[in-house]
Amino acid sequence: MTDEPGRLFREAWIRGVKEHFPGEPKPGYIAPWEEMPAWEKQAAAAVYEQVRQFIEISDGKTSKLTREQKGRFVAVCWVAQIHKHIPDPKPSYVADWDDLPDWQRETDADIFTFIEDLPG
Repeated sequence: MTDEPGRLFREAWIRGVKEHFPGEPKPGYIAPWEEMPAWEKQAAAAVYEQVRQFIEISDGKTSKLTREQKGRFVAVCWVAQIHKHIPDPKPSYVADWDDLPDWQRETDADIFTFIEDLPG
């Protein structure tokens, strides 16, 4: 798996955090790709690919999903990756959509839309 899908995911994440996070985000939230741990790079690439495939097998009809539905999809894909890479994650790492902070929900929705808007 190339770095490109993961880098695109990270780019969208950082953009969303900078736009939606209240105040100054933690440095790890906006750390560049090169500083990310290997597991997180793998997770970012995997979620990017899951979203891309979901869009493709839906024949682009994901454009009819609500912003919340798009964000929920990204969030649940990310939680699955957390479980894959972290044996005993903190509850906040695997929180359900309703328990996520608003900035994170908005960022997840932005990520989906970012991927959706890329040339296919």
